Amino acid sequence: MSKLKIEDLTLIFGKEKEEALALLKQGKTKAEILKKTGCTVAVKNASFNIEKGEFFVIMGLSGSGKSSLLRCLNRLIEPTSGSVILNDVNITSLGDKELQNVRKKEMAMVFQNFGLLPHRTVLENVAFGLELQDIPKEQREAKAQEVIEMVSLKGYENQNTSELSGGMQQRVGLARALANDPEILLMDEAFSALDPLIRTQMQDELIDLQEKMHKTIVFITHDLDEAIRLGDRIAIMKDGEVIQIGTPEDILTNPADEYVSSFVEKVDRKSIITAASLLFEKPTVAIFKKDGVEGSLRKMRSSGLTSLPAVSVDKHFLGFVYLKDILELKAKGHQTIEMAIVKDVPVAYPETTVEQMLPFIAENGRAVPIVDRETNKLLGIVAQTSLLIETTGTSWENVTGNSIDNLQNEVI
Repeated sequence: MSKLKIEDLTLIFGKEKEEALALLKQGKTKAEILKKTGCTVAVKNASFNIEKGEFFVIMGLSGSGKSSLLRCLNRLIEPTSGSVILNDVNITSLGDKELQNVRKKEMAMVFQNFGLLPHRTVLENVAFGLELQDIPKEQREAKAQEVIEMVSLKGYENQNTSELSGGMQQRVGLARALANDPEILLMDEAFSALDPLIRTQMQDELIDLQEKMHKTIVFITHDLDEAIRLGDRIAIMKDGEVIQIGTPEDILTNPADEYVSSFVEKVDRKSIITAASLLFEKPTVAIFKKDGVEGSLRKMRSSGLTSLPAVSVDKHFLGFVYLKDILELKAKGHQTIEMAIVKDVPVAYPETTVEQMLPFIAENGRAVPIVDRETNKLLGIVAQTSLLIETTGTSWENVTGNSIDNLQNEVI
């Protein structure tokens, strides 16, 4: 079940909202609606699900509607139409009192500008949300102390927040949000005001916290590198519309349009693209006990290869066999390939990144076998050329001058 479901959500700013909404339903563009009604379409027909425990990033340039969309989720801004459904409850239909309870207990928000109370101490700021819920002082301070330690602020409890650095202030804001133990954490450009070094450190800490807490996080950013680093999935927005939703790898390998392509063209792909995206699923293999010396030689001759992955009959990966070794066995009258199997071969898994696989080809120049982590069955191979393409950004044609159909022949 989805933790959060957004259905056909639209947000329009201006006096003639109803007219603007009607024009939007007629298919008029944002510019046409602005010209005719003076209204701005900030979010247009957004529909998507966010799963429980997911780190969901909404990314776009300034004016794309990402922050407006986020504020609709907890109704800091009232959407013009559509629904926000949390655990089967339509938040957009709640009264003020019920909405306050949702904000206190189910959704917490961390702002770009920290939103702290400068005349209060760190401890008092972190406990503030609990204070609003009339939690007894001893209990709320104990909870506040717990999350202060969690965000590495132990020792600063009694300092005023105005005395802290920007990174530490953002930690206070995060701790205050976590103190309420919300189901969903909304973070609006939470790290964009920080200098690059502190920003990276905060990203690291947030990743560590998420591994421990498994919160549902909706994170807003204009930085694609940050989105890719943090997000389980990313929604890319442009002019109020959600253009594409997918995992970082989905977006890098299959951008929806030229707009998304322009975002991803300069991203360092090798730390994101995994073996699963590059997998050649049906390599020619030598099957131990089924393919003897003669059978392996026939396969090498017919495919033009000088080495083959060796597998058992039930596809467990055993190693590699090489032409020169098979020929030596034939000359000695051997029938089985057992003595030719080179077993000391590094393997990778579907989730292994290009960056992690590069040392394998640097050592031996051979394709990388991809196996199931649990069963050690061979799933396929990743060719040396595929790794080089992903690392250098060069097209296949420039690397080999051949079609992708000849992949295996070129690299094993």
